[in-house]
Amino acid sequence: MNIGILALQGAFIEHEKVLDKLGVEYTELRQKCDLDTKLDGIILPGGESTVQGKLLRELDMFDNIKEQIEGGLPVLATCAGMILLAKDIEDDATKHLATLPITVKRNAYGRQLGSFYTESDYEGLGEIPMTFIRAPYVAEAKPEVDVTAVVNDNIVGVEYKNQIAISFHPELDESTKIHERFLEMCEK
Repeated sequence: MNIGILALQGAFIEHEKVLDKLGVEYTELRQKCDLDTKLDGIILPGGESTVQGKLLRELDMFDNIKEQIEGGLPVLATCAGMILLAKDIEDDATKHLATLPITVKRNAYGRQLGSFYTESDYEGLGEIPMTFIRAPYVAEAKPEVDVTAVVNDNIVGVEYKNQIAISFHPELDESTKIHERFLEMCEK
């Protein structure tokens, strides 16, 4: 199995460490030719969604990644990755990959000082640790989207077809349950 990790900006190294721990190979996606590698899934890490979206376009990777996700390639999107997948961003006309029928609220918990840690239920996984850093949340999910986690009455986890999108950073916590769930999706 080989997982592509978007490595343009953000918390990609932390995802690599989790995959190392799980014994899974990965490829850093830094330029268009990296997408020629046979991938079983893609991780879109946290970071700055605006910067990541801009770089995806400038490096001519945008259309290829969008087509692969629309074609069924499994994707795990954390924090900024969730914003990249969202069809709509509240109070912002920007569109990125737009493969996930949700509306997200960017920086929903405020600035860096609004970051927090909690433990909460994730559908099918039980209680897991959740670290939120300038995190978005889902303001609206279409009926076909499965809501998998809610914290303080806000949707922070969703799954839709081949896409897992979460507001928090599982790569920063000891639990590997989210990555394991994603890898199970990649094996199908």
